[in-house]
Amino acid sequence: MLARHLSVAALTGLLLLAAPANAAELRPVEGPTTAQVGIAEQKASAFDDARLRDLDIGHARRSVPWDALRFRDQTADLDRWIEGARAAGAQPLITFARSRSERRRHSPPGPAEFLTQFRRFRARYPAVRSYVTWNEANHCGEGTCRRPELVARYYSAIRRNCKGCKVVAADLVDQPNLVSWVRAFRRAARFEPRYWGLHNYVDANRFATTRTAQLLRAVKGEVWLTETGGLVARRNRSTTKLRQGRVHAAKVTRFIFDRLARLSPRITRIYVYHWSSSTRRDTWDSALIGSDGAPRPALAVLRRVLRQAESRRARARRG
Repeated sequence: MLARHLSVAALTGLLLLAAPANAAELRPVEGPTTAQVGIAEQKASAFDDARLRDLDIGHARRSVPWDALRFRDQTADLDRWIEGARAAGAQPLITFARSRSERRRHSPPGPAEFLTQFRRFRARYPAVRSYVTWNEANHCGEGTCRRPELVARYYSAIRRNCKGCKVVAADLVDQPNLVSWVRAFRRAARFEPRYWGLHNYVDANRFATTRTAQLLRAVKGEVWLTETGGLVARRNRSTTKLRQGRVHAAKVTRFIFDRLARLSPRITRIYVYHWSSSTRRDTWDSALIGSDGAPRPALAVLRRVLRQAESRRARARRG
């Protein structure tokens, strides 16, 4: 079984971008850098795959509708996912997101309504100790991109009602409003969050560090890459241009661990999205396993990185 904590080595010959304002921190860290590795995956069935269990990944992340417990089928599916993560030895990270109900899909809950559902969630899953307040909160398709003060109220509600939990302020997308949204959230919260989440697909798939570095400069807490990965295929009509393909995804996976993870010691978790694709026509596919069950090159990269990290630690233990 491979170790749960990943040490990331430098990618030889990779050119650095122009130095940012606080260049001392955002210059690649000297020597091996440690980040905890997780899988971001919506399907409970992923934990049945022996290949995932053999990676011995210690963290798993899932996005959950804020009102999931109102629906029997969603509750049963979430029960299976949390049990699967537990059986695989992975600590669950739950991110709240918009409702699947057509009536509520584009209408975020009020603070009191959100708190009621969160308390139900805590009562049903007391072992879950890590949460993200809202999924891709600065994306305007989520209904919260112009309402950071609302997400700040959700955040405060979780913190008050989950003592000792790790509460991530929000999952953010690496798009132009990233820093302005963070500043507005922080003003509303009147608190400096200890944890921030980032989905940096644009940076990763363009082999860039721009927006990831911007977030690191804008906040003081830890940054968790709660979704990241190499794009195999995309069919969501996005106008953002990104390369894709299985070989491309493998190169991106290497870049994530050799370059992005080393921007700062404050990048402390990396959740690779995702384990397996569902069909050959998924809207978004950055999976390590194809819908035919065949492993893709990115999985070999992840395995190799983890094994190299374990070898370095073994040598260090031997002195």
